[in-house]
Amino acid sequence: MRRALCFLVATCVPAASLVQCGGRTGLFVQDEDGGASDANNDHADVSSDVRDAADRDVRDADGSDTLPPIESGVRDANRSDCPDAAITLVYLFSSDNNLLSFDPGTFTTKTIGHVSCADAGTATPWSMAVDRKGIAYAAYNDGHLYRISTATASCTPTSFATDQHGFKNFGMGFVADAPGPGETLYVAEGSFGGTPSKGLGTIDRSTFQLNVVGPFSPSIGRSELTGTGDGRLFAFILNDVGSGSRVAEVDKASARLTAQNTLRAGDSQSAFAFAFWGGDFWLFTSTAGNASTV
Repeated sequence: MRRALCFLVATCVPAASLVQCGGRTGLFVQDEDGGASDANNDHADVSSDVRDAADRDVRDADGSDTLPPIESGVRDANRSDCPDAAITLVYLFSSDNNLLSFDPGTFTTKTIGHVSCADAGTATPWSMAVDRKGIAYAAYNDGHLYRISTATASCTPTSFATDQHGFKNFGMGFVADAPGPGETLYVAEGSFGGTPSKGLGTIDRSTFQLNVVGPFSPSIGRSELTGTGDGRLFAFILNDVGSGSRVAEVDKASARLTAQNTLRAGDSQSAFAFAFWGGDFWLFTSTAGNASTV
């Protein structure tokens, strides 16, 4: 990818935005014999970092706790309820405020359009998440939340009040409510400076109230979120100092980290994005003025 990314999350949703399923799954479809198979090609370069670390324990950055590696043998939800579950894309924001789609199957990007939120002023995008209907929600660095069309890149403000519970800047991602067809928008407070995150929360899109789940345990810094079709929540966490990062599984009910793997991707100053597609995590990082690394 040649365009530098802002601090935004990459999110998988169906290419057909009106289909109300298929978001953020491993795309395992039902075989004729009732088994599950992967409907996508396995292209993710970053997946090897996760698998290479799967046979060893990793220690939290503060050394206070040892977590097991992520269980990579657990398959994602069966998406037989979504006929076109294989037709999914990842959506990204570029540093010049363009909305792009990324096809992990072909490694191609397409510019959808320029995002111009009328009352955003000089504020810039901070994070983004896309629901199963293909509707994007983008948080800006001034704390405001906007609704963006993944079809046209048009932008409308929401009634979200800034700085609720001290969550001014946050990473975000939709996660399936398993069991069931619903999904919840999760947010992880975090900003530059190496200060610990205030914790995990959720945003109710009917009222735009932010509800705090709790502080992360162990504590973490900046992170982006993504989820799987079977309802698991994951965080992509940049190291506070130097290079490297980790992917951690997070308990949605308690904000406790239950497993993690260390990675060589990114550094403390990187812009970053995060998605789960085709059974793999997809990580996007860039530094100011440089192209993105996938």
